[in-house]
Parts: sequence; structure tokens; C-alpha cells
Amino acid sequence: MKIAQIAPLVESVPPSLYGGTERVVSWLTEELVRQGHNVTLFASGDSRTAARLEAIVPRALRLDGIHNSLPYNIIMLDRVVACQQDFDVLHFHIDFFHYPLFRGMAHRTLTTLHGRQDLPELPDIYRAFPHMPLVSISNSQRLPVPPVNWRGTVAHGLPAGLLRQGAGKGGYLAFLGRICAEKGILPAIEIARRAGLPLMVAAKVDPADKEYFELHVKPVLEKSPHVTFIGEIDDGRKQQFLGNAKALLFPISWPEPFGLVLIESMACGTPVIAFNSGSVPEIMEEGVTGFVVDTVEEAVASVRKLDGLSRARIRSRFEDRFSAETMARAYVKIYGNLTAEETVAVAAE
Repeated sequence: MKIAQIAPLVESVPPSLYGGTERVVSWLTEELVRQGHNVTLFASGDSRTAARLEAIVPRALRLDGIHNSLPYNIIMLDRVVACQQDFDVLHFHIDFFHYPLFRGMAHRTLTTLHGRQDLPELPDIYRAFPHMPLVSISNSQRLPVPPVNWRGTVAHGLPAGLLRQGAGKGGYLAFLGRICAEKGILPAIEIARRAGLPLMVAAKVDPADKEYFELHVKPVLEKSPHVTFIGEIDDGRKQQFLGNAKALLFPISWPEPFGLVLIESMACGTPVIAFNSGSVPEIMEEGVTGFVVDTVEEAVASVRKLDGLSRARIRSRFEDRFSAETMARAYVKIYGNLTAEETVAVAAE
């Protein structure tokens, strides 16, 4: 198939450091190429891919201090429109910016929703464009969305060889991701303290979260000798960080649409202790890949049960459910359904 992947421009594909959506787009694109498809990636010029790269800007916008990608998305969409006949399917990863331009060819598009959908302004846009084909990344992500043209739920997947099973001999709990209230850094610090274990924190502080970090997190870190704050890490350091951890803590307080760090941890055979919110119950298998809890107290109790879990089994469940190959094949099936429907529609005209 001839497939266009249209990615965000704030980060490169894949991102050099933090960037969940861009990372998933990269894994999907590379696996589609590996499976023999003709793929074009619309992204920043510093992206790295085996697909044909259609560079919209020279490098990731964030590197030039640009966080408003809207003007550049318009430029990119104009470029996509100009060559849309070259593709069987146009797969968008930029929310809904393309809807007005592509409403007349919706049957050749697919949009993956990567973010939270419980924001008050979103239902109106979906009601205005209910025919646009959509994919969710978890079933829980769909709950706030009005009736739309869902084509499936496709869980994220990462290359099976990217991370390997670790031994978990570091004796510490891990926190990986971004520092903000909803990601649960303060509960993670408290869980580790009560469990009597060190906590390693590898996390990014976005400009929007700097005040929160300075006012609420930094003072706690200064009083918490059991916590080591590493800062943002790249994919190359995740193997050691997650593979040596006793468990990953994921005490979120928001409707997380997926939670990429969960499957990264599972790929390392490292169990997860996560709060019961958003997609967590869909991704986690209670008592197999970790524990789903509701409180700090339950999380602390779960730490004591970690030795009863098999790291080999956790790795096996990752391979069965969350590989890039599994993800790509699920998308290809949806692409095929779209193109088959287009063929039927053309024949009926």
C-alpha cells in the first residue's frame, strides 16, 4: 500500500528525548516499511526514517523555541493536499487540524487520537465532522467522545528488539516521564518513602510545569534523601534505567489515553504499580504485569508483592500484546477496510 504518515512538527520523528506521539509514529512508520509498504513521512527535516521523508521544516520546532505549530501545520497540510492522489491512505497524527481540507476525501484518511478527549471544546469539533474515520489508542479514551466514525482501537507498540528483559537488580523504584501534578510525582515519592526503597526519577520539566516543579516538587526533593532526580533521558538510557528497576511507579491522577512508559517497562520485564485511571486497567494485567491500585497505601502494599511476579512472563505479555509488528498489522487491516470501501463506493457511482 502507498501510505502517508503525517506527524507533529514540534519534535522530530523519532524525538531525541521526550515525545510520545512522535515516537509511536516512528515505530509505526518503520514497521510498515519493514512489512513492504510504500510509506512517506511528513515530518521535520531532522527526522530519521527508512520511509521517504517529506521535510516540512528543517528541524523540530522545539529546537528553535517554537511551540505554536499551527502555522507550520497549515503549510504541511497544503503540501499533503497537493500530492494526496499519490497515496491510498493518509494517516494523520495531528489531532483535527486537517478536517476542513479533507472532509471531501474522508474515506481515504485515518486519524489517530493521541491525546486526552475530556476537554470541553472537543465534542463540538467531532459533532461537526462525525464522518471522519478515527482510531482510539484505548477504549477508555473514547468515553467523552460523541458518536463518531470509530474504525478501531489500536494499542501502541514498540519494536521488540528496542528494549530487552532486565534483571531488576538495582533495588530501586523508578519514575519515568514528565513532572506535573497529574503524572503523580509526589505520590511516587511518598510510595517509595513508605516502602523504604530508593526512587530514581528520570523526567522532563516542561516550561508550562516549571512553576509547579519549583513550588511543589523541588522542596520535597530537597527533603527526600531517598530520591535521585536524573532529569530527562533518551531511549538509549531507558534500558538500564528500567531494566534495573524493581518496579515502575505510575500513580497518575488523570485519564491517561495510553501510557507509553507502561509498555516500555513491560518490555524490560519490569513490573508496574499504577493507579486505576484512564487506560491503565486495559494495559495492565493484575498480578501478572504488576498491580493496579487506588491509593498510596495500596501501592506500598503492592511493593511487598513484587517478588512474586515473573519478569520473563511480563516480557512475554509485552511481546504478545504491544509489539510494533502487532500495532502495524492492526493499522494495515484498518487501511485495507478503508480502501475496500472506497472501491465499492466508486463502483456504485
